[in-house]
Order: sequence, then structure tokens, then C-alpha cells
Amino acid sequence: MADLREALDALLADVPPARLTESVRRLIEDYRSGRPADEPLIRTMVDATAYAAYRMPATHAAVLAALGQLPPIAPASQVDLGGGTGAAVWAARELFGAIEATVLDQVPEALKLGERIAKDQGIGWQQWRLGEPVPAADLVTVSYVLTELDDTAQRELVAGAAAAARQAVVLIEPGTPPGYRRMLAARDQLIAAGWHVAAPCPHQLACGMTGKDWCHFAARVNRSALHRRLKDASLGYEDEKYTFVAALRTPENAPGRIVRHPAFRKGLVTLQVCQQDTSVGPTLVSKREGPRYKAARDAAWGDPWPPHAADAQV
Repeated sequence: MADLREALDALLADVPPARLTESVRRLIEDYRSGRPADEPLIRTMVDATAYAAYRMPATHAAVLAALGQLPPIAPASQVDLGGGTGAAVWAARELFGAIEATVLDQVPEALKLGERIAKDQGIGWQQWRLGEPVPAADLVTVSYVLTELDDTAQRELVAGAAAAARQAVVLIEPGTPPGYRRMLAARDQLIAAGWHVAAPCPHQLACGMTGKDWCHFAARVNRSALHRRLKDASLGYEDEKYTFVAALRTPENAPGRIVRHPAFRKGLVTLQVCQQDTSVGPTLVSKREGPRYKAARDAAWGDPWPPHAADAQV
């Protein structure tokens, strides 16, 4: 697919930013509230356009980062549940090529706009409501949807995604404590249904994050000029905080997962690592360790650790 940012810029080139400002402000308030929506957040074509300008780049970056933490898979098809304008499809195709994809959403304006952005990319756009059958696919994605639902509806959506997925199911939510709690509930539900958590957890046991800490990650988003104007921002980038769970039909876990930005001192790297025994704590790698130290210097928040299975016993 063409670059998402280029496609968005082309779509929005002739739209006066003033028309989008009111919708963007309401969307920001609704997304930050964390309360279940009693109606779709996207209600009109102006809302859909504002959403695409304001949220689509960040959603794309978070989904791309989450999918990138999976073990190597090769899905041939994808269903994006509640996918709106299709950001998760752009992300999946960036990683896996032009896989067969269908976006399901209850808001026709979002689907129409997503189709306009993607143009002739062979994506299916289908109006869908919770409770209706979900088409089977190798990969099922659900991004930033659970936050709009009450607990019962969240469980129903996760069950539908799990039943439809043949190979992998990936759920992404805002990287906030409430988003993390939703991910824990979804994780438990997937494990109970026979799925194996592949990322971010290196185990199937209870989460080792305790106290005020919570599991989340960050994806860098490059802002366009319009994006900066709509958000009243000066920087040319932002970091999208997200939490997620990715599960496979067959078990495959990383030996550990880096859960914070690495800390660097002269000759020493400190990594906060979630381990297979559920412990979460510092791993120190000194310059004396040669290749392992170089790997630690190159490591990033969200990466498996050690980076290669053969290093797990080092």
C-alpha cells in the first residue's frame, strides 16, 4: 500500500482545518474520558474525517508496533473488528504484504472514508454490529474499541475475535491503567479459550506488574503539518502509549520482554525485563559481556530479551 501519511495528506488537502477543529476537540474529550460510549464516537462524515486526521496515524503506529512484537507469522487474511477507517489494515499490510483484508465497523461514514483513503487496494469494507457473525481470518485485530464498550460487550467482542481467528488475535488499547486492566481481562479470556499469549508476556501466568505500575509501550508518530495544527502542537512527533495482548493458536513466547526504555551509563545498560517466572525487574549488562552488551545497547522498549533464543541461557 502507499504511505498512509501521503494518503491522508491527499484526502485532507482541500479540507479547511477549521471544519475539523470542533469534531477533533470532542473526539479528544471522548477518548480521554475512558467511559463507555452510549453511541458511536464517530457520528458524521466530518467526525470520520476529523478522526482520520487526529487518530489514524497514532492507531497505525501502535498496531504496527504491537504486530512487530509477535513471533514470525505469515497470515494470508485479516479481519479488523471495529476498524473504522482501517488503520490496522495499513499496519498489517506494511508488515505482511497485501493480505486479504476486511474492515468491520458499525459506522458507515467511517467505512466510506476508509475506502476513500485506501482507494483501489482490494480491501473489504462491511457494516457490522456486535453480536453479528465475524468472518474467519488468519489474523483478527481489535484496536481502541474495548474502551467504548461496557464489560459485557467487551467480553462478547473478545469472544467473537477469538472464535474468528485461525492463527493470531491482537488487541490494542490506550496505554493507561484502565486500558491495561481491560487487557488483563481480555488476556484471561483468551487463555481460558485455549489461546497462547505470545506478546508482550513471556508466560501464561498472572501479570507480574504490581503496585502503581502497569504494562504499556510507546510508538513514535511523525506528525504532519495538519496534525500539528489540529492538536495545537509544536513538535513534529508524538509518542503514542498503548497496551496490547497478542495470542497465537500454538505456544511461542519470548524468553523475556523489555518493559521500559533502557537506561544507559558508561559501560552499563540497565533493562527492565518481564521474565518467564513473572518477575519484573532490572537486568544489568556490562561492557565486559561483549556481543550481549552490544545487543543491549541496540535494544528498545518492547523488544524480547535476550534477543535470540540461543542467548537465553547466557
